[in-house]
This record gives sequence, C-alpha cells and structure tokens, in this order.
Amino acid sequence: GRGVFATAVIVLHGTHEYTIDFVQSLARPNRVASRIILPPAVANQFVLALEQALEKYRASFGEIPHEPKSQQQDQGQSSEKDTAPSDISQPEDTTSTKPVTENTTSNAPTPESNSSNTTQPAPIADIYDNLKLPDDMLGGVYANMASISHTGSEFCFDFIAQFFPRSAVTARVYMAAPRVPELLNSLKRSINAK
Repeated sequence: GRGVFATAVIVLHGTHEYTIDFVQSLARPNRVASRIILPPAVANQFVLALEQALEKYRASFGEIPHEPKSQQQDQGQSSEKDTAPSDISQPEDTTSTKPVTENTTSNAPTPESNSSNTTQPAPIADIYDNLKLPDDMLGGVYANMASISHTGSEFCFDFIAQFFPRSAVTARVYMAAPRVPELLNSLKRSINAK
C-alpha cells in the first residue's frame, strides 16, 4: 500500500472507541488524511508497542532530531459531549506488532483566555471547522491491530483489521520521526482521561 503522510494527529475518545484522525497540515486547508477507529481494549497495547518502537529507534539512530518537549503538549484537553480530543502530533527497520490503540493529537492553535498566562485548548468544533474532512472519510476505517516500523527519518503505521478468513491492512500512515513522541503523549493523555 501507498499510505498517506501525516504531520499531526487528533485523538477523540468515546465510551466504546477511539477515533484517530491523522492530519496533513503541509498546505491550507489542513485536511484529515486518514481516520482510524480503534477499540479501547487495544489502546494500551498500541502505546506499549509505540514506546518499544521509540526505544529501538533511539538504540539504532540516537535521539530523535528536534524532538519537542512533551510538556508543551500536556497543557490540557477540551471536550464536547462524549468526545475528548488531545493534541495534534506525527528498511533498516524495526517492526512491532500489537493490537490497535486509540488516541488523539491536535496541531490546531489554542486560543488564549482572558486570564493571565492561562492557555485554553480550542473547542473541538473550532478545530474541525478549520479542517477539510471529506464525506467518504466520516466513517473512518476499523482496525484491531497495528504494525509499527521505522527508518532513520520516519515511522510507518499499518492499521490492520484482523478477521476471518484473513487479515487486511485498512490504512497505512507515515509520520516524520520527530512527530511520533507527540503522538505517543497524546495517546497516553487520551487513555488516562477516559
């Protein structure tokens, strides 16, 4: 599969699923390149697989270049109804396979409140008002497993639906290596907030 390149992620969670919107923000308007629907039961396994993949990356290539500080991303979440977003994030190869996970990240700017030095996340409706989300993507694709691989410059996520009679890759997403720690932090925040 060809896959899509993402520069950011928005993670939404409900009672029974996580929705991961991989966003391309290279040109305006920003657009959702791939929407993945994951069951909650596999979220922790995906986070563990992503942590292991990052450890293997660092063992092979050293520290991730220009890795953002995770605390800049940990400044809160907004919610609407049953959905809570996190922040937008992103072969000599190492592969880990674990069931799929759920979470969100958002690269959308957050408006400042009137109180001094307090930053409030943008309401989720405002974030999506500024994103192009094609109608054929509204339902997303389901996955209950993911495979993670990487090179020195990017990570590849294969989202897989594992059903009888055979498994199938439902989406392939590429992210630049410096964006992946943000994805991991967003997933963790979304899981912990649920």
